[in-house]
Amino acid sequence: MNDYYEILGVPRTATQEEIKRAYRKLARKLHPDVAGPEAEEQFKEVGRAYEVLSNPEKRQMYDLGGESALGGNGGTGAGFGFSDIFETFFGAATGATRGPAPRGRRGQDALIRLEIDLRDAVFGVEEEIQVETAVLCGTCNGTCTRPGTSVQTCAVCGGRGSVQRVARSFLGNVMTTSPCSACGGHGTTIPDPCPECSGQGRVRTRKSIPVSVPAGVDTGNRIKLTGSGEVGPGGGPPGDLYVELRVRPHPVFARRGDDLYARVQVPMTAAALGTVLHLDTFDGPQEIDIAPGTQPEEVITLPGLGVGRLNGHGRGDLKVEVDVEVPTALDDRQRELLEELAALRGEERAEPRLAPATNGVFSRLRDKFAGR
Repeated sequence: MNDYYEILGVPRTATQEEIKRAYRKLARKLHPDVAGPEAEEQFKEVGRAYEVLSNPEKRQMYDLGGESALGGNGGTGAGFGFSDIFETFFGAATGATRGPAPRGRRGQDALIRLEIDLRDAVFGVEEEIQVETAVLCGTCNGTCTRPGTSVQTCAVCGGRGSVQRVARSFLGNVMTTSPCSACGGHGTTIPDPCPECSGQGRVRTRKSIPVSVPAGVDTGNRIKLTGSGEVGPGGGPPGDLYVELRVRPHPVFARRGDDLYARVQVPMTAAALGTVLHLDTFDGPQEIDIAPGTQPEEVITLPGLGVGRLNGHGRGDLKVEVDVEVPTALDDRQRELLEELAALRGEERAEPRLAPATNGVFSRLRDKFAGR
């Protein structure tokens, strides 16, 4: 049995204001848009707990008999609980019946996945998605009846949506109330259903929905389109549509947070003498100044050419790592010139020198294992 007070993290003596504050805090923390789809069940559990404890009548029933006391009156329990007993003995005398159930119910939420390019994540993009969904029936406009006709009051329950019967029990004869089987508890019947939707108030179709993808999104982010889900049965209000994004890998640029990374290869001579390279970026061709003496794995930063910041201002940076190419196949003349250079630099017999572990692959490995 779930303990709703424990789920919300409040004592059983908590005030309505304390319950509301606890729920808002947990709802913000566990919302699937923030915590991911794995938190959806826990989010729903918190919602059920708040639905009961924020209602004084339901809370009183829950305090008296737990979940089972809620029965079908807004709780998650099942069976013959406190609410059934209360309605059995006092419902007929006080008129405290549930009343007819509305025919229109809220439609289901839907989830669709959308792939975008890295460029779209950098700048944002306007997309159109095609979805198979339920929409309001255009023939009956959600009334469920053939045009020119209307629903009729149920002849069995008289429009109440429920019927009362006398039942024998160990306490004697008691009056029970149950949904009317003739009208399904709605209080009305549809003698002439709409031929287009067969009395459902909705039809299935394929439609286009515009999606505005903001700059800075990443794989796994979801965009909520309120009211773009399925129209509910009986022409009920639509649910919401969630668009889950996946950013395709790019052949040149990689992303880390709001920054973009790329590698350029330069010949050993160009790294030693210096040069200017041209790199095609998402913002067009950019000049990269390779300073004389540039070392392998050196990073050159181009500010403001990274990914747009989600819900923020500005953009990250583009970081270009230099990969110095060392020649592997030398002809006689090239070898002669390199040997001459080595002699001029006193490097005919180069001795290994230990470098400080602040740069390069070893420092990255060290930082990785240190959890930095």
